[in-house]
Amino acid sequence: MTDALKTADIHLIQRIIPHRYPFLLVDRVVDIDGAKTATGIKNVTFNEPHFQGHFPGAPIMPGVTIIEAMAQTAAVMVGVAQDMADQNFLIYFMAIDGCKFRRKVVPGDVLKLHVETRRGGGKIWKFVGRAEVEGDLAAEAEFTAMIDFNAG
Repeated sequence: MTDALKTADIHLIQRIIPHRYPFLLVDRVVDIDGAKTATGIKNVTFNEPHFQGHFPGAPIMPGVTIIEAMAQTAAVMVGVAQDMADQNFLIYFMAIDGCKFRRKVVPGDVLKLHVETRRGGGKIWKFVGRAEVEGDLAAEAEFTAMIDFNAG
């Protein structure tokens, strides 16, 4: 018998990762399967500050924020799996590999951020992520992160 998949709403997300406006880039994380896989959901709105300059008259979500949203999804997945809410830890990027952008992400899109752990369990974790809009691939990347359990 397998455990039920878990979900993290915005309140739990904020108890796990320290990000806040304007850099909290995931609204919900669903289908959390331990520390193996999860799907983040980002509702892209015109009210986000990066759209003022990227680009005036043709707003496009910056690729780096898409990759950051994948990383935040992975951090929430690990935090839920390891019961790390309110534990004051930080996760830092170490590497981003094989990053490719396939389609624009614009206000009104719902970005689904699929992450999978390739290696984990200690301080250094490796993930693969895919960002999709309506089933179309928007971005993909592999990324490595270090978890600092002694933050604060």
